[in-house]
Amino acid sequence: MRDTLHVSAGASSLLEGRTGAAYAPRMPDDEPTLVSAGPQRKLAVILAADVAGYSRLMERDEDDTHERLQGLLRDVVRPAVETHRGRIFKTAGDGFLAEFASAIEAVRCAVDLQRGTAERNKDVADDRRLVFRMGINLGDVLADHKDVFGDGVNVAARLEAMAEPGSVLITHSVHEHVDRKLPLQFVDQGECALKNITRPIRVFRVIWETADSASTVRGGPDDEPELPQVASIAVLPFATLNSDADQEYFAEGLAEDLITDLSKVDGLLVIARHSSFAYRDRSMDLRMIARELGVRYLIEGSVRRAATRVRINAQLIDASNASCLWAERLDRDLADIFALQDEVVGKVISALAHALPTAKPLPKRRVTDLEAYDLFVRGRALATQSLRETRAARPLLARAIEIDPGFAGAHAWLAMSHHFDALYYGEPIGEHRAAARTAAAKAVEIDPENADAHIVLGYLRAYEGEFEAGVAEFEQGLRLNPNHSAGWAHLADLRVFEGRATEAVECAENSFRLNPYPPGDHYSFLGWAQYAAGRYRDAVETLRHPQAGGPGSKRNLAAALAQLGCIEEGRAAAREFLSEFPNFSARQWGKTQPFRNDADRQHFIDGYIKAGLPE
Repeated sequence: MRDTLHVSAGASSLLEGRTGAAYAPRMPDDEPTLVSAGPQRKLAVILAADVAGYSRLMERDEDDTHERLQGLLRDVVRPAVETHRGRIFKTAGDGFLAEFASAIEAVRCAVDLQRGTAERNKDVADDRRLVFRMGINLGDVLADHKDVFGDGVNVAARLEAMAEPGSVLITHSVHEHVDRKLPLQFVDQGECALKNITRPIRVFRVIWETADSASTVRGGPDDEPELPQVASIAVLPFATLNSDADQEYFAEGLAEDLITDLSKVDGLLVIARHSSFAYRDRSMDLRMIARELGVRYLIEGSVRRAATRVRINAQLIDASNASCLWAERLDRDLADIFALQDEVVGKVISALAHALPTAKPLPKRRVTDLEAYDLFVRGRALATQSLRETRAARPLLARAIEIDPGFAGAHAWLAMSHHFDALYYGEPIGEHRAAARTAAAKAVEIDPENADAHIVLGYLRAYEGEFEAGVAEFEQGLRLNPNHSAGWAHLADLRVFEGRATEAVECAENSFRLNPYPPGDHYSFLGWAQYAAGRYRDAVETLRHPQAGGPGSKRNLAAALAQLGCIEEGRAAAREFLSEFPNFSARQWGKTQPFRNDADRQHFIDGYIKAGLPE
């Protein structure tokens, strides 16, 4: 895994100060000591930075890495901060924190630091380079002459942990002060969930021109994007002409159905909904979107639904040269919506004939009642979200089935809803699994080509003792839809149980290719597979990612840290896990897991016990 998939040891240690939210004072030795009346509140711009992969570099050559970092701080960092009227108020291992009175000066400083660091790296081997990640936030802080602390600082530190090596992320509050005032580009990353920050934070990535071809920061929007030449596509969320909830659900449903249908086209790589829909309401160059998603083709458009009519404006873009391969406005009766979806897919396949010479039109879908379809679209949008929403999905899906008992998709997503509840929300697990299995089996009976149903049914059968049959069912789902990112992530889970850890890692990594902005459980599955493969350091980096989620993340992080000899850190992670699951027993857990080999089961149990989890 890349070095970006963790909160660094330096940043993590900085976040362990006063009550876990503030920073313990630590000043450079030459800073004079003054008497203070106590901390005061003020607005400040905070820049947080650390070196990506510092632990790996120290492990390789501790003396050399330490000496080079001190030189970088002395020759590049401190002069740049002083030039831009900032103050370093904390250093810790591989990172530092600085405050500025001006957002413009803070961003200028960050870019100058990245440029200066890149210049020093020109003659350094790739695996020895010191590369900073940076996050900048403007917020209310508590400060005295020694220290700055509080929520405004924490947000900057969490933002830095999300940044790619060599890049700078800023919050919306900073963007408001620097947009159009600096010769830089700001790419909207949408609202992001930061670890231990309760509210979502809107984030922007800073782009600047650079002559360093090895830099991870790309140039301006007019640069030619580096896009894959394979047939790869993303369906962007369709725009609506107003904010009416019915319009939005309907537009999302059409786009998601297109993703599902295109995923079944032989030879076409299709990005998952979770990632392509992340670009909703963002004004970005299409080539930038394609580059970030790693695709060559994009579908975008708009939907207008009025009374008994629907209008779709859609176009297919080749992002390698910004050319439009196909564009059309389609006006139809609402009752013809299913035929309309088939028509759009057929036109896309025809337009990509040069890239997909062997692709054939998909079989026509069975016409479904429009009221049932509306209920299905709403239910599907809720089915795999929070506890409240996944349960709110079930009455909608059940009503869709009442209206049209032969609606395979509604049965499949009803199964998904119960399966999601069993996986993440617990009791009564048995009832949810039974309901999920019944619904999935019904969906497969109605439509043997429904990949979602095969995948859910296979997962349940594997966990209920029919392991080989379950894996076969699962693999059939992925043959029907090889672009099912969640399917690949869950297959990684089953490969671990089979004792095929290396393949498990490959499956999980494939899920990231199909879903570059995945839900948190994808990180959990990848970290689980990496631990099984003995890649403990990779597992720690993955499971420390701010987006990592799912009950297993903290448990497996604790085990991986313990296996690396980081016993205290492992026990701290174990305590966090036990605060949520106080009745956990490593051996009892092992008895419930369908490992084919006892040695693989024991490998996890040993790690949990070593981390201090109850035996």
